[in-house]
Amino acid sequence: MKRDLFEKIKEEAKTYFKNAKGSHDWSHVERVYNLALRIGKKEKADLEVIKLAAILHDIGRKIEDETNGKIDHAEIGAKMAKEILEKYNVEKEKIEKVVYCIQTHRFRKNKIPETKEAKVLFDADKLDSIGAIGIGRAFLFAGEIGAKFYDKDVDVKKIKEYSRDDTVYREYMVKLRKIKNKMFTKEGKRIAEERHRFMVEFFKRLDKEVEGKL
Repeated sequence: MKRDLFEKIKEEAKTYFKNAKGSHDWSHVERVYNLALRIGKKEKADLEVIKLAAILHDIGRKIEDETNGKIDHAEIGAKMAKEILEKYNVEKEKIEKVVYCIQTHRFRKNKIPETKEAKVLFDADKLDSIGAIGIGRAFLFAGEIGAKFYDKDVDVKKIKEYSRDDTVYREYMVKLRKIKNKMFTKEGKRIAEERHRFMVEFFKRLDKEVEGKL
C-alpha cells in the first residue's frame, strides 16, 4: 500500500476522535498502533493489515459511548472501517482481514481472534490497559465517570461498574490483573508479564501510602 493512501485513511480515522475522552482518545490508537507493529514484526504477520486495523479499531467507540454500550464499538467499527477502506479502493481480501481484526479485538460474544493479525491487534489493545500507562488510563477513566479515587476495602462483587462508588482498585482486581493470561502472541505475553509486575508493585505501594506507612 502506498504511504500517501495510508496517510489519507489515517487522517480520516482521526476525525472520529475529535471530542474523544482522554482514556480512549487518538493517543490510545497511536500506542496500540506502535505495539501492534512491534508484535506483528515478531510474529511475521501482515503489517499492512495490522497498520490499517490498528488505526481503525476504535472508530466506533463514540457510538458505543453515546448509546451507553448498547452498540458494540467493535461491531459497528468494523462496518465503518469496511466502508472507509472500500472508498479508498483497498483490495477486498485485505479489507476482509482488517474487518475481522476489528470485530474480534474485544474478545466478546465468543468472537475469539483466530488469525495472526487479529491476535496481534487484540494483544496490543489489551497491553495498553496494563502497566504504567494502564494505571494512568484507569485513573483518568475514573475521573471521567466521577468515581472514587481509592477504596481498598471495596466489595468488588457488589460495586456497580462505572458508578460513583467504582474505583481503579476494583478495575485492577476484576480486570487488569487478569489480562496477562489472555495474551495470544509470544511477544504479547512477554510484554504483559513485565507490565503486570509493575502493576502489582504499584498497588502494594499505593496501599502503604494510603495507610500512611510510607
